[in-house]
Amino acid sequence: MSLIVQKFGGTSMGSIDKIKHVASKVIEEKRKNNDVVVVVSAMSGETNRLLELALDIGGNHYKRETDMIISTGEQVSAGLLSIALNNEGYRAVPLLAHQIKIKTDGSYGKARIFSIDAENIKQEINSGRIVVVAGFQGVDESGYITTLGRGGSDTTAVALSAALNADRCDIYTDVDGIYSADPSIVPEARRLDVVYFDEMIEMSSLGAKVLQIRSVEFAMKYNINLYVKSTFVDGPGTQIKYLPEGGKMEALQVSSVACDKDEAKISIRGIPDKPGIAARIFSAISDDGIIVDMIIQNISVEELTDLTFTVSKKDLKRALKLTESVAKELNASEVISDEKIAKISLIGAGMRNHYGTASKMFGILAKENINIMMISTSEIKISCVIDSKYAELATRILHEAFNLSLNNGGNGFK
Repeated sequence: MSLIVQKFGGTSMGSIDKIKHVASKVIEEKRKNNDVVVVVSAMSGETNRLLELALDIGGNHYKRETDMIISTGEQVSAGLLSIALNNEGYRAVPLLAHQIKIKTDGSYGKARIFSIDAENIKQEINSGRIVVVAGFQGVDESGYITTLGRGGSDTTAVALSAALNADRCDIYTDVDGIYSADPSIVPEARRLDVVYFDEMIEMSSLGAKVLQIRSVEFAMKYNINLYVKSTFVDGPGTQIKYLPEGGKMEALQVSSVACDKDEAKISIRGIPDKPGIAARIFSAISDDGIIVDMIIQNISVEELTDLTFTVSKKDLKRALKLTESVAKELNASEVISDEKIAKISLIGAGMRNHYGTASKMFGILAKENINIMMISTSEIKISCVIDSKYAELATRILHEAFNLSLNNGGNGFK
Protein backbone atom coordinates (compact mmCIF):
# COMPACT_ATOMS: atom_id res chain seq x y z
CA MET A 1 0.00 0.00 0.00
CA SER A 2 1.27 3.46 -0.96
CA LEU A 3 0.26 6.95 0.10
CA ILE A 4 -0.57 9.14 -2.88
CA VAL A 5 -1.23 12.87 -2.79
CA GLN A 6 -3.34 14.12 -5.70
CA LYS A 7 -3.91 17.80 -6.53
CA PHE A 8 -6.66 18.98 -8.86
CA GLY A 9 -6.65 22.53 -10.23
CA GLY A 10 -9.45 24.94 -11.00
CA THR A 11 -10.14 23.73 -14.53
CA SER A 12 -10.40 20.17 -13.21
CA MET A 13 -12.94 21.34 -10.60
CA GLY A 14 -14.79 23.70 -12.96
CA SER A 15 -18.27 22.16 -12.81
CA ILE A 16 -20.30 19.49 -11.01
CA ASP A 17 -19.71 17.06 -13.89
CA LYS A 18 -15.97 17.72 -13.74
CA ILE A 19 -15.96 17.25 -9.97
CA LYS A 20 -17.66 13.87 -10.47
CA HIS A 21 -14.93 13.01 -12.97
CA VAL A 22 -12.27 14.04 -10.43
CA ALA A 23 -13.99 11.74 -7.92
CA SER A 24 -13.60 8.87 -10.39
CA LYS A 25 -9.85 9.60 -10.67
CA VAL A 26 -9.53 9.54 -6.88
CA ILE A 27 -11.51 6.30 -6.66
CA GLU A 28 -9.31 4.77 -9.36
CA GLU A 29 -6.27 5.37 -7.16
CA LYS A 30 -8.07 4.14 -4.05
CA ARG A 31 -9.03 0.89 -5.81
CA LYS A 32 -5.32 0.19 -6.21
CA ASN A 33 -5.34 -0.28 -2.43
CA ASN A 34 -3.57 3.03 -1.89
CA ASP A 35 -4.24 5.66 0.73
CA VAL A 36 -5.21 8.94 -0.93
CA VAL A 37 -5.02 12.57 0.15
CA VAL A 38 -6.56 15.03 -2.31
CA VAL A 39 -5.80 18.76 -2.50
CA VAL A 40 -8.27 20.91 -4.44
CA SER A 41 -8.30 24.39 -5.90
CA ALA A 42 -11.34 26.63 -6.23
CA MET A 43 -13.60 26.07 -9.23
CA SER A 44 -12.21 27.88 -12.29
CA GLY A 45 -12.97 31.59 -12.16
CA GLU A 46 -14.14 31.51 -8.54
CA THR A 47 -11.04 33.08 -6.98
CA ASN A 48 -11.18 35.94 -9.48
CA ARG A 49 -14.88 36.45 -8.70
CA LEU A 50 -14.25 36.56 -4.96
CA LEU A 51 -11.24 38.83 -5.37
CA GLU A 52 -13.27 41.24 -7.47
CA LEU A 53 -15.93 41.38 -4.75
CA ALA A 54 -13.26 42.17 -2.17
CA LEU A 55 -11.64 44.86 -4.33
CA ASP A 56 -15.00 46.45 -5.13
CA ILE A 57 -15.56 47.13 -1.45
CA GLY A 58 -11.99 48.33 -0.83
CA GLY A 59 -10.23 45.06 -0.03
CA ASN A 60 -6.93 46.24 -1.50
CA HIS A 61 -6.41 48.04 1.82
CA TYR A 62 -7.43 45.01 3.92
CA LYS A 63 -5.31 42.04 2.90
CA ARG A 64 -6.19 39.90 5.93
CA GLU A 65 -9.91 40.19 5.23
CA THR A 66 -9.37 39.63 1.52
CA ASP A 67 -7.55 36.38 2.26
CA MET A 68 -10.51 35.20 4.34
CA ILE A 69 -12.82 35.91 1.40
CA ILE A 70 -10.81 34.32 -1.41
CA SER A 71 -9.96 31.20 0.62
CA THR A 72 -13.61 30.15 0.58
CA GLY A 73 -13.41 28.93 -3.02
CA GLU A 74 -11.22 26.01 -2.00
CA GLN A 75 -13.50 25.22 0.93
CA VAL A 76 -16.45 24.85 -1.44
CA SER A 77 -14.42 22.57 -3.72
CA ALA A 78 -13.33 20.35 -0.81
CA GLY A 79 -16.91 19.98 0.38
CA LEU A 80 -18.29 19.22 -3.08
CA LEU A 81 -15.66 16.59 -3.86
CA SER A 82 -16.19 14.94 -0.47
CA ILE A 83 -19.92 14.70 -1.18
CA ALA A 84 -19.21 13.21 -4.63
CA LEU A 85 -16.91 10.56 -3.11
CA ASN A 86 -19.34 9.70 -0.33
CA ASN A 87 -22.13 9.33 -2.89
CA GLU A 88 -19.99 6.68 -4.61
CA GLY A 89 -19.63 4.75 -1.37
CA TYR A 90 -16.13 5.96 -0.43
CA ARG A 91 -15.78 7.61 2.94
CA ALA A 92 -14.27 11.07 2.53
CA VAL A 93 -13.68 13.98 4.89
CA PRO A 94 -12.94 17.62 3.95
CA LEU A 95 -10.30 19.42 6.02
CA LEU A 96 -9.30 23.08 6.16
CA ALA A 97 -5.92 24.61 6.95
CA HIS A 98 -6.67 25.24 10.63
CA GLN A 99 -7.73 21.60 11.09
CA ILE A 100 -4.44 20.39 9.62
CA LYS A 101 -2.50 23.19 11.29
CA ILE A 102 -0.79 24.47 8.15
CA LYS A 103 1.15 27.28 9.83
CA THR A 104 2.36 30.20 7.70
CA ASP A 105 3.83 33.65 8.13
CA GLY A 106 1.56 36.68 8.06
CA SER A 107 2.23 37.77 4.48
CA TYR A 108 -1.39 37.83 3.37
CA GLY A 109 -1.85 36.94 -0.28
CA LYS A 110 1.60 35.33 -0.58
CA ALA A 111 2.15 33.52 2.72
CA ARG A 112 4.90 30.95 3.15
CA ILE A 113 4.43 27.67 4.98
CA PHE A 114 6.40 27.25 8.22
CA SER A 115 5.12 23.86 9.37
CA ILE A 116 2.38 21.26 9.03
CA ASP A 117 1.00 19.08 11.81
CA ALA A 118 -0.26 16.09 9.85
CA GLU A 119 -1.62 14.09 12.80
CA ASN A 120 -5.27 14.80 11.96
CA ILE A 121 -4.73 13.62 8.39
CA LYS A 122 -2.95 10.47 9.56
CA GLN A 123 -5.82 9.64 11.92
CA GLU A 124 -8.34 10.01 9.11
CA ILE A 125 -6.21 7.88 6.79
CA ASN A 126 -5.86 5.18 9.43
CA SER A 127 -9.65 5.10 9.77
CA GLY A 128 -9.90 4.35 6.05
CA ARG A 129 -11.09 7.75 4.84
CA ILE A 130 -10.05 9.69 1.80
CA VAL A 131 -8.89 13.11 3.01
CA VAL A 132 -9.85 16.10 0.85
CA VAL A 133 -7.85 19.22 1.72
CA ALA A 134 -8.72 22.79 0.78
CA GLY A 135 -5.58 24.03 -0.94
CA PHE A 136 -4.14 27.55 -1.24
CA GLN A 137 -4.59 28.41 2.45
CA GLY A 138 -2.91 28.35 5.84
CA VAL A 139 -3.18 30.10 9.19
CA ASP A 140 -0.76 32.57 10.75
CA GLU A 141 0.44 32.66 14.36
CA SER A 142 -2.68 34.59 15.38
CA GLY A 143 -4.98 32.04 13.76
CA TYR A 144 -6.01 34.25 10.85
CA ILE A 145 -6.50 32.67 7.43
CA THR A 146 -3.71 33.32 4.92
CA THR A 147 -3.43 32.43 1.25
CA LEU A 148 -0.34 31.19 -0.57
CA GLY A 149 -0.56 33.14 -3.82
CA ARG A 150 -1.71 32.10 -7.28
CA GLY A 151 -1.11 28.40 -7.79
CA GLY A 152 -0.76 27.96 -4.04
CA SER A 153 -2.64 24.66 -4.05
CA ASP A 154 0.41 23.16 -5.79
CA THR A 155 2.49 24.20 -2.79
CA THR A 156 -0.12 22.79 -0.39
CA ALA A 157 0.03 19.42 -2.15
CA VAL A 158 3.82 19.23 -2.21
CA ALA A 159 4.15 20.40 1.40
CA LEU A 160 1.63 17.77 2.53
CA SER A 161 3.57 15.15 0.56
CA ALA A 162 6.67 16.07 2.53
CA ALA A 163 4.85 16.13 5.89
CA LEU A 164 3.20 12.75 5.23
CA ASN A 165 6.25 11.18 3.58
CA ALA A 166 4.02 10.35 0.61
CA ASP A 167 5.17 7.89 -2.02
CA ARG A 168 4.07 10.15 -4.87
CA CYS A 169 2.51 13.55 -5.57
CA ASP A 170 0.44 13.86 -8.74
CA ILE A 171 -0.45 17.37 -9.92
CA TYR A 172 -3.49 17.10 -12.22
CA THR A 173 -4.13 19.91 -14.68
CA ASP A 174 -5.78 20.47 -18.07
CA VAL A 175 -2.54 19.52 -19.88
CA ASP A 176 -0.91 16.10 -20.00
CA GLY A 177 2.53 17.18 -18.83
CA ILE A 178 5.29 19.73 -19.31
CA TYR A 179 5.98 20.73 -22.91
CA SER A 180 9.04 21.95 -24.78
CA ALA A 181 7.09 25.17 -25.48
CA ASP A 182 3.57 26.47 -25.10
CA PRO A 183 1.57 24.26 -27.54
CA SER A 184 -0.77 27.17 -28.29
CA ILE A 185 2.25 29.01 -29.73
CA VAL A 186 4.20 26.02 -31.07
CA PRO A 187 1.84 23.23 -32.22
CA GLU A 188 4.87 20.94 -32.74
CA ALA A 189 5.89 21.21 -29.07
CA ARG A 190 6.43 17.82 -27.45
CA ARG A 191 5.60 16.50 -24.05
CA LEU A 192 8.72 15.92 -21.96
CA ASP A 193 8.92 12.59 -20.16
CA VAL A 194 11.28 14.03 -17.56
CA VAL A 195 12.09 17.56 -16.41
CA TYR A 196 14.78 18.15 -13.79
CA PHE A 197 14.12 20.28 -10.73
CA ASP A 198 16.55 23.02 -11.77
CA GLU A 199 14.90 23.24 -15.18
CA MET A 200 11.38 23.27 -13.72
CA ILE A 201 12.23 26.10 -11.35
CA GLU A 202 13.48 28.15 -14.30
CA MET A 203 10.42 27.25 -16.39
CA SER A 204 8.05 28.25 -13.59
CA SER A 205 9.80 31.59 -13.14
CA LEU A 206 10.00 32.28 -16.87
CA GLY A 207 6.37 32.04 -17.94
CA ALA A 208 5.36 28.37 -17.68
CA LYS A 209 2.15 28.40 -15.61
CA VAL A 210 1.85 24.67 -14.97
CA LEU A 211 3.40 24.70 -11.48
CA GLN A 212 3.86 27.40 -8.86
CA ILE A 213 7.60 27.97 -8.45
CA ARG A 214 7.47 27.59 -4.67
CA SER A 215 5.93 24.13 -5.05
CA VAL A 216 8.89 23.08 -7.20
CA GLU A 217 11.34 24.51 -4.65
CA PHE A 218 9.54 22.54 -1.92
CA ALA A 219 9.63 19.34 -3.99
CA MET A 220 13.32 19.83 -4.70
CA LYS A 221 14.15 20.47 -1.03
CA TYR A 222 12.36 17.32 0.14
CA ASN A 223 12.97 15.22 -3.01
CA ILE A 224 9.27 14.60 -3.62
CA ASN A 225 8.35 12.03 -6.28
CA LEU A 226 6.45 14.58 -8.39
CA TYR A 227 4.38 14.14 -11.57
CA VAL A 228 2.30 16.50 -13.73
CA LYS A 229 -0.64 14.72 -15.38
CA SER A 230 -3.90 15.47 -17.16
CA THR A 231 -7.23 15.12 -15.40
CA PHE A 232 -8.96 14.44 -18.70
CA VAL A 233 -6.50 12.35 -20.73
CA ASP A 234 -4.85 9.18 -19.45
CA GLY A 235 -1.07 9.07 -19.80
CA PRO A 236 2.22 8.97 -17.92
CA GLY A 237 2.56 12.74 -17.66
CA THR A 238 5.90 14.34 -16.88
CA GLN A 239 8.10 13.32 -13.98
CA ILE A 240 10.03 16.08 -12.19
CA LYS A 241 13.13 14.87 -10.41
CA TYR A 242 16.83 15.37 -9.74
CA LEU A 243 19.27 14.93 -12.60
CA PRO A 244 20.93 11.55 -11.95
CA GLU A 245 24.67 11.54 -11.44
CA GLY A 246 26.39 10.73 -14.68
CA GLY A 247 23.33 11.69 -16.75
CA LYS A 248 24.01 12.24 -20.44
CA MET A 249 23.74 15.99 -20.28
CA GLU A 250 25.22 16.34 -23.75
CA ALA A 251 21.76 15.32 -25.02
CA LEU A 252 20.06 18.07 -23.03
CA GLN A 253 21.58 21.28 -24.33
CA VAL A 254 18.14 22.92 -24.51
CA SER A 255 14.98 21.24 -23.27
CA SER A 256 12.43 24.03 -23.66
CA VAL A 257 11.63 27.54 -24.82
CA ALA A 258 9.58 29.75 -22.48
CA CYS A 259 7.64 32.85 -23.50
CA ASP A 260 6.50 35.33 -20.85
CA LYS A 261 4.29 38.19 -22.04
CA ASP A 262 3.54 39.32 -18.49
CA GLU A 263 6.51 41.67 -18.39
CA ALA A 264 6.87 45.45 -18.16
CA LYS A 265 9.98 47.62 -18.20
CA ILE A 266 10.82 50.74 -16.20
CA SER A 267 13.82 52.98 -16.97
CA ILE A 268 15.20 55.76 -14.79
CA ARG A 269 17.46 58.16 -16.63
CA GLY A 270 20.08 60.51 -15.28
CA ILE A 271 20.51 59.24 -11.74
CA PRO A 272 23.72 59.74 -9.70
CA ASP A 273 26.24 56.94 -10.20
CA LYS A 274 27.31 56.40 -6.61
CA PRO A 275 26.92 53.78 -3.87
CA GLY A 276 23.49 53.38 -2.30
CA ILE A 277 21.38 54.71 -5.18
CA ALA A 278 20.27 51.31 -6.47
CA ALA A 279 19.52 50.18 -2.91
CA ARG A 280 17.37 53.26 -2.38
CA ILE A 281 15.35 52.58 -5.54
CA PHE A 282 14.83 48.86 -5.05
CA SER A 283 14.21 49.03 -1.29
CA ALA A 284 11.13 51.15 -1.95
CA ILE A 285 9.89 48.60 -4.48
CA SER A 286 10.62 45.50 -2.40
CA ASP A 287 9.00 47.04 0.68
CA ASP A 288 5.77 47.10 -1.29
CA GLY A 289 6.07 43.39 -2.09
CA ILE A 290 6.95 43.87 -5.76
CA ILE A 291 9.36 41.38 -7.33
CA VAL A 292 11.97 42.78 -9.70
CA ASP A 293 13.21 40.42 -12.40
CA MET A 294 15.95 41.71 -14.72
CA ILE A 295 18.15 44.75 -14.02
CA ILE A 296 20.58 46.63 -16.28
CA GLN A 297 22.68 49.69 -15.42
CA ASN A 298 24.43 51.65 -18.14
CA ILE A 299 27.99 52.96 -18.08
CA SER A 300 28.34 56.20 -16.16
CA VAL A 301 28.65 59.44 -18.16
CA GLU A 302 29.55 62.60 -16.21
CA GLU A 303 28.75 60.73 -12.99
CA LEU A 304 25.20 60.01 -14.16
CA THR A 305 23.78 56.67 -15.28
CA ASP A 306 20.56 55.01 -16.43
CA LEU A 307 18.90 52.06 -14.70
CA THR A 308 16.38 49.70 -16.31
CA PHE A 309 14.47 46.85 -14.69
CA THR A 310 11.46 44.62 -15.32
CA VAL A 311 8.45 43.74 -13.19
CA SER A 312 5.21 41.87 -13.73
CA LYS A 313 2.60 43.86 -15.66
CA LYS A 314 0.19 43.63 -12.75
CA ASP A 315 2.75 45.43 -10.57
CA LEU A 316 3.67 48.11 -13.11
CA LYS A 317 1.42 50.91 -11.84
CA ARG A 318 2.58 50.52 -8.23
CA ALA A 319 6.22 50.09 -9.22
CA LEU A 320 6.08 53.12 -11.52
CA LYS A 321 4.55 55.31 -8.81
CA LEU A 322 7.23 54.29 -6.31
CA THR A 323 10.01 54.74 -8.86
CA GLU A 324 8.81 58.20 -9.84
CA SER A 325 8.76 59.22 -6.18
CA VAL A 326 12.36 58.10 -5.60
CA ALA A 327 13.48 59.51 -8.96
CA LYS A 328 12.14 62.94 -7.96
CA GLU A 329 14.21 62.82 -4.76
CA LEU A 330 17.29 61.88 -6.83
CA ASN A 331 16.68 64.62 -9.42
CA ALA A 332 16.58 62.03 -12.19
CA SER A 333 15.98 63.40 -15.67
CA GLU A 334 13.01 61.14 -16.45
CA VAL A 335 11.22 57.84 -15.75
CA ILE A 336 9.71 55.89 -18.65
CA SER A 337 7.86 52.59 -18.83
CA ASP A 338 7.04 50.06 -21.53
CA GLU A 339 4.40 47.33 -21.37
CA LYS A 340 4.97 46.12 -24.92
CA ILE A 341 7.78 43.71 -24.11
CA ALA A 342 8.14 39.96 -23.68
CA LYS A 343 10.79 37.67 -22.24
CA ILE A 344 11.98 34.72 -24.31
CA SER A 345 14.09 32.07 -22.58
CA LEU A 346 16.02 28.94 -23.45
CA ILE A 347 16.21 26.39 -20.63
CA GLY A 348 18.27 23.23 -20.35
CA ALA A 349 20.38 21.45 -17.75
CA GLY A 350 22.89 20.60 -20.48
CA MET A 351 23.84 24.25 -20.97
CA ARG A 352 26.34 23.73 -18.17
CA ASN A 353 28.36 21.50 -20.50
CA HIS A 354 27.72 23.21 -23.84
CA TYR A 355 29.17 26.37 -25.34
CA GLY A 356 27.72 28.51 -28.11
CA THR A 357 24.09 28.40 -26.97
CA ALA A 358 23.88 32.16 -26.41
CA SER A 359 25.58 33.09 -29.68
CA LYS A 360 23.28 30.75 -31.59
CA MET A 361 20.21 32.21 -29.91
CA PHE A 362 21.28 35.80 -30.61
CA GLY A 363 22.09 34.95 -34.21
CA ILE A 364 18.68 33.38 -34.81
CA LEU A 365 16.91 36.44 -33.43
CA ALA A 366 19.13 38.77 -35.46
CA LYS A 367 18.23 36.99 -38.72
CA GLU A 368 14.59 37.95 -38.07
CA ASN A 369 15.59 41.54 -37.18
CA ILE A 370 14.42 41.01 -33.60
CA ASN A 371 16.19 43.48 -31.35
CA ILE A 372 17.33 42.37 -27.88
CA MET A 373 16.72 44.98 -25.16
CA MET A 374 17.98 43.08 -22.10
CA ILE A 375 19.81 39.81 -21.43
CA SER A 376 19.94 37.62 -18.33
CA THR A 377 21.72 34.30 -17.92
CA SER A 378 22.28 31.50 -15.44
CA GLU A 379 23.97 28.12 -15.73
CA ILE A 380 20.88 26.59 -17.32
CA LYS A 381 18.96 29.45 -18.96
CA ILE A 382 19.33 32.46 -21.24
CA SER A 383 16.61 35.11 -21.26
CA CYS A 384 16.14 38.01 -23.65
CA VAL A 385 13.67 40.89 -23.45
CA ILE A 386 12.27 41.74 -26.88
CA ASP A 387 9.36 43.66 -28.39
CA SER A 388 6.16 41.77 -27.53
CA LYS A 389 5.00 41.74 -31.16
CA TYR A 390 7.83 39.30 -31.92
CA ALA A 391 7.24 37.01 -28.91
CA GLU A 392 5.47 34.16 -30.67
CA LEU A 393 7.70 34.31 -33.74
CA ALA A 394 10.80 34.16 -31.55
CA THR A 395 9.41 31.19 -29.62
CA ARG A 396 8.70 29.24 -32.80
CA ILE A 397 12.01 29.89 -34.55
CA LEU A 398 14.07 29.08 -31.45
CA HIS A 399 12.07 25.90 -30.86
CA GLU A 400 12.78 24.82 -34.42
CA ALA A 401 16.43 25.89 -34.44
CA PHE A 402 17.22 23.89 -31.29
CA ASN A 403 15.50 20.80 -32.67
CA LEU A 404 12.85 20.54 -29.95
CA SER A 405 9.83 19.53 -32.04
CA LEU A 406 8.07 16.21 -31.82
CA ASN A 407 8.82 15.43 -35.46
CA ASN A 408 12.53 15.97 -34.99
CA GLY A 409 12.73 13.86 -31.86
CA GLY A 410 13.94 16.64 -29.56
CA ASN A 411 16.90 16.62 -27.23
CA GLY A 412 15.45 14.94 -24.14
CA PHE A 413 16.13 11.53 -22.73
CA LYS A 414 14.44 9.37 -20.13
